[in-house]
Amino acid sequence: MRQPPEDPGDEKIEIGEPSKHAAGVPAVLSALRHGVREMGPVRTARTLVHINQERGFDCMGCAWPDPGKRHHAEFCENGAKAVAEEATRFRADRDFFAQWSVEDIARNSDFWIGKRGRLTEPMYLAPGATHYAPISWDDAYGLIADELAALDSPDEATFYTSGRTSNEAAFAYQAFVRAFGTNNLPDCSNMCHESSGSALNRTVGIGKGSVTLEDIEQADLLVIVGQNPGTNHPRMLSSLETAKQAGAKIVSINPLREAGLSRFDNPQTVKGMLGRGTKLADLHLPIRINGDMALFGAVNRRLLERDAIDHAFIANHCGGFNELRAHLLRGDEPDVTAATGLSIEDVEAFTQLVVDSKRTIVCWAMGLTQHRNSVATIQEIVNTILLRGMIGKPGAGLCPVRGHSNVQGDRTMGIWEKPTEAFLDRMETALGFPQPREHGHDVVESIQAMLTGEIKVFIAMGGNFLSAAPDTNATAEALQRCRLTVHVATKPNRSHVTTGHHALLLPTLGRTEKDFRNGNEQRVSVEDSMSAVHASRGRLAPASKHLRSEVAIVCDLAERVLGDRVPVPWRDWSNDYGLIRNAIEAAIPGFDDFDARLSDGFVLPSPPRDEVRFTTPSGRAELTVNHFVPVAVPEGRLLLQTLRSHDQYNTTIYGLNDRYRGIKSGRRVVLLHPDDIRAFGVVEGAIVDLISEDSRGVERRSDRYRVVEYDTPRGCAAAYYPETNALVPLDSVAEESGTPTSKSVVIRIEPSA
Repeated sequence: MRQPPEDPGDEKIEIGEPSKHAAGVPAVLSALRHGVREMGPVRTARTLVHINQERGFDCMGCAWPDPGKRHHAEFCENGAKAVAEEATRFRADRDFFAQWSVEDIARNSDFWIGKRGRLTEPMYLAPGATHYAPISWDDAYGLIADELAALDSPDEATFYTSGRTSNEAAFAYQAFVRAFGTNNLPDCSNMCHESSGSALNRTVGIGKGSVTLEDIEQADLLVIVGQNPGTNHPRMLSSLETAKQAGAKIVSINPLREAGLSRFDNPQTVKGMLGRGTKLADLHLPIRINGDMALFGAVNRRLLERDAIDHAFIANHCGGFNELRAHLLRGDEPDVTAATGLSIEDVEAFTQLVVDSKRTIVCWAMGLTQHRNSVATIQEIVNTILLRGMIGKPGAGLCPVRGHSNVQGDRTMGIWEKPTEAFLDRMETALGFPQPREHGHDVVESIQAMLTGEIKVFIAMGGNFLSAAPDTNATAEALQRCRLTVHVATKPNRSHVTTGHHALLLPTLGRTEKDFRNGNEQRVSVEDSMSAVHASRGRLAPASKHLRSEVAIVCDLAERVLGDRVPVPWRDWSNDYGLIRNAIEAAIPGFDDFDARLSDGFVLPSPPRDEVRFTTPSGRAELTVNHFVPVAVPEGRLLLQTLRSHDQYNTTIYGLNDRYRGIKSGRRVVLLHPDDIRAFGVVEGAIVDLISEDSRGVERRSDRYRVVEYDTPRGCAAAYYPETNALVPLDSVAEESGTPTSKSVVIRIEPSA
């Protein structure tokens, strides 16, 4: 078997023209190339046909919902890449770890590390050791139990969760952690959509969207803000195409023009394969980074001035209208142009589309959620929807588009460091043991607590914590100060070679693999971006006989750590996931008859959507007053947004090309407006270092980026994460939600030495 591809080095980066359309034949060929390279032709064919099918497995990529009538190829290019990464034939086994020291692995790129293949057995890095070595499951559990028992307080441990964890594993995990005695349950939501949850809970009473897939396809107007569906949620493009063909208008609001929203060549249609796709965006607004609140505030002001608001809806369902009206009518128009970089004509054109629409949906992703004022920005969008009465009716509402396929489900299951009293009360009744009531640490707070020595044990259920978190050097130091770091994972990543005093890697089954417990096949469940819950069943033989499911790992560890301290049947849960679903049914509203209904799937209730009912303290949807304060960008500085390449999903690097942006064979690029390139005295193709500056004057560096001339607003820059996460200050977070401000980092550039 040949070795997986190597990183060719950033000196070989090639720059071409950005694409003006997405998907089509190139997407099909790319998906097949990745599949065959990782899985081989036969395994590729046998695996891809089961993605997102009723008796197949849920794609471990994005959380876009499945349509009622499914195509036989119900996956996208990046979904196929995600599956290929997990179902790869390559193995990171004991021979790999014997050959490569931790230090040697760490010298390589994230791309190289991720291409080593599947973990095959538990591995242990002893204190002072240079190499991981095999360890038995029993000894691994014992080591964790001993370290947890030695803590002075349960709060000296933190338990991270990635969004790929199933509902059953997540519920068991939070039950174990709370039985242990802490609410230190940070998760990837803290770094992505926490701002959405904060804003939506305050304004409409539930931290989730209020639309279904059918609503998307029935809308008159779809506003896509701070989101790149062509790369991050490609199956969304099919829904947008359906809406477009039914007469919908689509507005794209993004500093960069994204190929998927320009034209979509649907690979499931003859027209799309022939390259005669569907033009999607009727209007593209190239907004300055962090100008979204100013734009929606300007639109809301115009709605009031034109009396284009739903008076009956506001009177019957909303609070705060008089305060909002007084605030908006004091707005200063010149500030809007400066903040957004848009012309008044652009704002007027967008406003007219909002006025003309009878059914409007606003969709957004991390382009909105990772700023200091993210919560207020999303609240201003909610104001637009409420002023127009666009919630609780078909084709209208709010749509935060989640990333990981079960990140929303994990939160529903109780993976949250700030649980409500009502949730804890239900858990206490359902599981029969007292719940810790003091709120725990989120991601940033956990890193800070590790740095100070308050947290001594770090356990991660999936994910690549080091590469996903902000301020990479500080996060690395935090992990290295721990006594023990533990990662439940399918493949090696950078977090596994930045360890505490000693470390464990616990290999787990993937979504693609069959899961048998005591001879009985198990299934798990996930919740998508639109609150639909459905089953997932693996179809492949496990990569190794030593793998255990996440559910089994959690329950076995809980039994070892807790003994009989709580009346939870961990062994029974481990052997029959239906028993966990029974406990979920008892503890969490909306899961009535969970195990039986899972076969067909079901949608969780949403009071705003289903009943036009708002579970806020006032019982009404809340219009809010939001004050726009622009990010201070000194002269000679730029505002950087971190973003994904088309060849990656979150921190997983599939390859080194960004086909839609015209970048090939490398990732260390910085996209700049031509005028900014000249202002900095450099030329396109120059190699520069990026230096961020925080409010205290502390500098952070990330070196050797190739300057690429790109159509982005003046004063704005873009570069890929996780490389640029090193530039995000640890204490620079969104107000209220605590999300790192990865989309508004003040930087300067300097020629590389």
